[in-house]
Formats: sequence, structure tokens, C-alpha cells
Amino acid sequence: MAKLYFSYSAMNAGKSTVLLQASHNYRERGMHTLLLTSAFDDRQGQGRIVSRIGLDMAAELFDPDTDLHAFVAKEHACRKLDCVFVDEAQFLTEDQVWQLARVGDEMGIPVMCYGLRTDFQGKLFPGSAILLAIADQLREIRTICWCGSKAIMVVRLDGKGKIIEDGEQIVIGGEDKYVSLCRKHWSKKQLGPAGSK
Repeated sequence: MAKLYFSYSAMNAGKSTVLLQASHNYRERGMHTLLLTSAFDDRQGQGRIVSRIGLDMAAELFDPDTDLHAFVAKEHACRKLDCVFVDEAQFLTEDQVWQLARVGDEMGIPVMCYGLRTDFQGKLFPGSAILLAIADQLREIRTICWCGSKAIMVVRLDGKGKIIEDGEQIVIGGEDKYVSLCRKHWSKKQLGPAGSK
């Protein structure tokens, strides 16, 4: 049985870099991968997985209405897939996570999901919650807070560098809108030497 994997972290830990490297490793050996990313994330243009260090690849888009089991099955019928990679997995619905689990269980294709665990309020994203519950293997990709401790939380900033505590769960942005912090500094709302304290 192929497995469902969930690699999670706070912002700016290198999830997309790890995903792209893993896909490259498969392709380098003549295997076929399917890359999926959320239609919500249009920072680099839709249909691209882009890392902060400059790596990027084309990807197929999913939105909340996409039946991922059917989508993967259709792609697999056209060319044998050796692995499915999902970026921005926090945006998956509960049904979509179960659909991806069936890809592994029924089609024998490993599915590797990469995403954020929690939002700026410290709450689990729906996709991340179900992945944490049912994935066969969990892996934390670590990044650090300004103090050097492991960052597990993220704060959202307004346009002036001030922390926002309320709002929509999903607001797309990068380093200009989000800062990863350890739990202590997230609780104290301390951005460190580079930000307001």
C-alpha cells in the first residue's frame, strides 16, 4: 500500500523547495510525477509551484470543488504516475484529503502533501487538521524564530508592519504579510529586532 504523507511547517521553512527537489529526484530517474497546487495561491501566477530560492515547476490547480481522486485517476490513465505532490495542502477540503488517501490505498500511488499546520490565530487549517489525523506519515519541516528557537506559529502583518489579530483565515501573502515565530514570541506578539515589539 502506498502512503499518504504530510510535511508541515510554519511559513518560510522551505516546504516548496523540499517538494520540488523530491519531484526532481523522481523525474531524474525516469519516473512521472503529478504536481498539484491550490488555485487560491496566485502570488507567482496560477499553476506554478515556486520556492523562495528560485526553483519552480508547472503544476495543476485544485480548488474546493476538484475531485482529486478522479483527477489523479484520469492523469494516471494517460501516463503511469509514480508519485503525486500537493503544495499548499492546508487548502484541501476534508473530502479531498480522503480522496488523496484513496489514491494511495486503491491506486498504489504515494501522495506527498506539503502545507501549513496553523493559521495566524494558531488554529488548524481544515486540510491540515484531517491530514494530521489520517496521514500515514507526518514530517515537520523546521524553521526558526528570530530568537533561534523552533518557529511553530505565524503572525499576519498589516501593510505597516503591525500584527493583525482578526480577519479571514486565508489571505495570500509571503514575507511581506507573515512572520514565523516560536510560541513564546507569538503569544507575546514580539517580532524581534527587525519589527515592532
